[in-house]
Amino acid sequence: MNVLVTADRLSHDTNAALKPFGISKEQFNVLRILKGQFPNPASLQLISERMISKSSNATRLVEKLRQKEFIERTECPSDRRQVDIILTQKGIEFLDIVNPLVKASSAKMRNLTNSESAELNRLLEKMRVD
Repeated sequence: MNVLVTADRLSHDTNAALKPFGISKEQFNVLRILKGQFPNPASLQLISERMISKSSNATRLVEKLRQKEFIERTECPSDRRQVDIILTQKGIEFLDIVNPLVKASSAKMRNLTNSESAELNRLLEKMRVD
């Protein structure tokens, strides 16, 4: 039960950091995935596979980010059925501003020593059921 309360508080802190920018945690996650791929494009499948929340609708999230001009979608030159998704300069600049704020919102994690953090990760991995 304490794990759920802690997860909810950390999630709340992240939401609070993102709210002024009109972006959800899931949209932020997509941007971070694309930043990791940059300058290479990503497919919708790759984004879906790397999403933290597997129940998220990646297609809908990508469209919302496209409307905000944070990403571009183009037809893949080698496979017309696939769409290439890449960060725009506006998306990169947005992440440069928001990443430090999200990191600061998770400052509570800094209360852990390196060994406590490693132990927490080990226990969380043990709990995860795939």
